[in-house]
Formats: sequence, structure tokens, C-alpha cells
Amino acid sequence: MTVEHSGLAAAVTHRSGQMALRARAYIEVSDLAIAFAGESIFSNLTLSIAEGELVCLLGPSGCGKSSLIRLIGGLLEPTAGRVSVAGLPPHAARATLAYVFQSPRLVPWRTALDNVALAIELRNPALAKVERRARAMELLQMVGLGADIGKYPAMLSGGERQRVAIARALAVDPDTILMDEPYSALDPETRRRMRADLIALWQLTRKTVIFVTHDLDEALELADRIVVFSGKPTRILDIVAVEAARPRAAAESVPLRAAKAHLLRLFADPTSLPGVKDA
Repeated sequence: MTVEHSGLAAAVTHRSGQMALRARAYIEVSDLAIAFAGESIFSNLTLSIAEGELVCLLGPSGCGKSSLIRLIGGLLEPTAGRVSVAGLPPHAARATLAYVFQSPRLVPWRTALDNVALAIELRNPALAKVERRARAMELLQMVGLGADIGKYPAMLSGGERQRVAIARALAVDPDTILMDEPYSALDPETRRRMRADLIALWQLTRKTVIFVTHDLDEALELADRIVVFSGKPTRILDIVAVEAARPRAAAESVPLRAAKAHLLRLFADPTSLPGVKDA
């Protein structure tokens, strides 16, 4: 079941009933199910994401958030149901997708520049080397690493390595970026800076972004909408539309503090939301 809340507050929209997208549905998940070794992670999951949205998937460990983005990316096959990306099955849309994982997964013997250029080479091997490197340089400058292009991963901080990973994802000019807890291993101050950088990049490129997180403040700071998952057996508890202007700071905004309190109550007692019942 999908329930979306709406109200008159400027920052957070609450409305019971069927989800209404502000733009056309770009990614559609219909009656989706996945199971591993006979254990059902979720079933009958239905969700639509609009083109250009930044959507956060929020929920406890093991609820299937990472599995969902792997299903959208065509890295997993569903047990049942359907996924489409721009009207195509995931395997056919793979060239329009890019990933940023919790670990940057950089090639250790390549510089920052060469790591980004490698992604372009693998996606478009016919492109001349000079063009690949020029594009990689442009993207590293965009993420604030123009002075570090010659450094190897071991010479970069954790936040800098993730910036390289984001530049690498942008290098293939994807329509959609799937981000699986990319900042969870970073210290709080670096995470804050990285979230600000992500918002700036998203506002510049307007890519569709699906961002997995456990962090309520992170979701409130980043998302157009927050999809809230229960523990297993997993269902969507709520979809919260966050309409506060960016940049945001959840602790400094009364509406966002109210939204955080709502999310905390939801995790404490999922049945407190109208229309949500125990499975």
C-alpha cells in the first residue's frame, strides 16, 4: 500500500490517497516482488518517480532499499512484477543509468582524472582519448577537484574519493543516477558538504536521482519526496513530499522539524498513519 500525506504547510505536503506526480512518470515499479533464498524481501510494491526528481528511499537496514535500486538498474531480476525506465525494461535502459555506491570503487592505480575518463571509455570506446580526458577534467572541476586530477585514490580523502565517484557517474551523461548510501562512511561535516554539493549538481543537471539513506535529516535536506519503508515484510508506509526551498537545514526550520517528528512517529508506530495496517 502507498499512502501520501498532504497539508497546507509550505514545506511538507500530506494527502491520503493515490500519488499524484508533478511531472510525467519516468520510472515505474508495478506490483514488484523480490525474494532471496526463499525469503521474501517485499511484494506488491508500486511506486512512480518523475523525470528530474530527487527521491530518497528511507527505511531500516534489510528492508530492500538497495535491492530496489538494483532492480531499477537491471542488476537484479524481480521475482514478480514489472519495472520500467522511460518506458523500457531496465536492461534496455542500462545505458541511461549510472551508480554511486557506499564505497567509491575507484581503480587504485589510476589517477582521479583517469578513473573518470575510464568510465567514458567503457561506455563510448570510439571517443578520442583527448576528448575523454577533457570531459573528465571538466567534471572534476565541477565537483571541486580541479587541483587534484593527478592524485591516486590513496592520496585523496574519503569525501574526495566520493566526489571522483560522482564525477565518474556524471561522465557517462546518465538520465538517472542511483545512489546507494554514498555518504554513510563519511564524517558528519564531510557528509554535510557532500549533500550541499549534490544539491548544487542536481540543480545544475536536473538528473533523476534515487538516493538510499538511513538518515532522516539527510532525506529531509535532499529530497523532493521521501519514500518511507517499513521493516520486513517490507511495504511503503508513506510518501512525504518536501517542498521547502533549498538549501535546507532540518533543525532550523519549523515545518521540517515537524516533518522529522512525523517520520520518527511513523518508525515508532507504523500503524498510527491512517490507511496503514499491520501486514
